[in-house]
Amino acid sequence: MRIGYAVQGSTDRAFLRGLKERWCANAEMIEGAFRGSTGLSLRRELARICDDLFWQKACDVIVFLSDADVADWRTVQRREVEKLPDEIRPFAVYGMADRNTECWLCADPHYISEKTERAFEDFTADDPKGAFQSAMRISRDDKRESEIAALVRDAYVGVLRRWLETSRSFEDFYDQLWTVSRQRECDIDNLRESGS
Repeated sequence: MRIGYAVQGSTDRAFLRGLKERWCANAEMIEGAFRGSTGLSLRRELARICDDLFWQKACDVIVFLSDADVADWRTVQRREVEKLPDEIRPFAVYGMADRNTECWLCADPHYISEKTERAFEDFTADDPKGAFQSAMRISRDDKRESEIAALVRDAYVGVLRRWLETSRSFEDFYDQLWTVSRQRECDIDNLRESGS
């Protein structure tokens, strides 16, 4: 399976890579343009990304991951999905983090605390991005993508369940991934069952 993706930043890319390594290790990831980097209107940018990944590079699925920043994530997601070409929508997964992907990563502050050896309280703010970047030692020259991907890939199922319970936007993203996984060659943890 070929998974095309378009994200806003390196943490988003690392997050997706961790999920791919966890649930769909044999898939090939094909990177599209960084969202917001083309200088085009959103509709044209999305059409260009979809053309590149779906038609030119023959991706089976295109995963978009963006941040809502301080806006309502559902509103931003709905507005952006409406701008996707109609023929691509059945093949698209559109994740929209409440504020940013770091909020998802810190939705279980005890897990991040354990992995970074920092106090869990550091990760309980409404926007833990600064604390997360500091704890991970992220810099302009070293985005620590391999380490972030490993956090996602190696997270206990209970951690993923807490992400699901704590963040409605992650729950929506997970539900989209679950639906796609039923049609593709991915073995996604069923976070809705207590025994898995």
